Amino acid sequence: MKGGRKPKADLQDVHAESDARQIALDRAGVKGLRYPICVLDRARGQQHTVATIDLSVTLPHKRKGAHMSRFVELLNRHRREIDIRKFRALCAELRKDHDADGAQVEVRFPYFVEKAAPVSKAVSLIDYACTFSASVHEVAGKEVSDLWVQVEVPVTSLCPCSKAISARGAHNQRSVIRARVWFKRFFWMEDLIRQLEDSASSELYTLLKRPDEKFVTERAYDRPRFVEDLVREAALRLRADDNFTRFELEAESFESIHAHNAYAALSSERPSQRRSAARRNP
Repeated sequence: MKGGRKPKADLQDVHAESDARQIALDRAGVKGLRYPICVLDRARGQQHTVATIDLSVTLPHKRKGAHMSRFVELLNRHRREIDIRKFRALCAELRKDHDADGAQVEVRFPYFVEKAAPVSKAVSLIDYACTFSASVHEVAGKEVSDLWVQVEVPVTSLCPCSKAISARGAHNQRSVIRARVWFKRFFWMEDLIRQLEDSASSELYTLLKRPDEKFVTERAYDRPRFVEDLVREAALRLRADDNFTRFELEAESFESIHAHNAYAALSSERPSQRRSAARRNP
């Protein structure tokens, strides 16, 4: 048309074309995408934070590539409702968007909790590194999913050996407890964080006055913990909570008198699950 725009031709969709190499991929997608999200917060209802996100799908041998724009489109639809109750459905939607056999979504973000100091009650914020991860796959015509949550909790650990052999004081250090949990029903991140903090010599605070420092120092001295104790104490607490069907625990102590760190880990399923597994695999 004279003086008008030329009609737009259909653009070639290279990703949807066939690939002659006949090699399927376990994952194809986007990794390390930083994006603002909104997560549930027990105290305030919602909390705005910034996440690092990985999204991927399986890619059949006959398809050249995954449509990368669809990953970001999905994220933009759901960024205001990153909720562990809906996370599995989000992953299933990603699989459907790509007509794939499987999909995986992992969202890592800092979660802030307001804490009051133990004596002065001075209020401050402390952050915990959290991860939501879901995967969905089609197996024999049925959709099979997996969903877990992980949190990293910084704590104080005081060495029982140092306390036992020293005439004055005992060495302590900052440690971190990492818990990855599988669960049956919704739970608040704050409750899981509290279970891990209670497993340590003392929890950490961002703001402490002198009376608070005295309190946490003496509390840690009264509750000595090896790195092995951190995971064992945490395991006792998680086993007592019937919501957690499976968990993996790690603890790492950033030693104050050694040039290395101390480390311990365990994974656990409920006894009934182990018995069921044994019956399936005699």
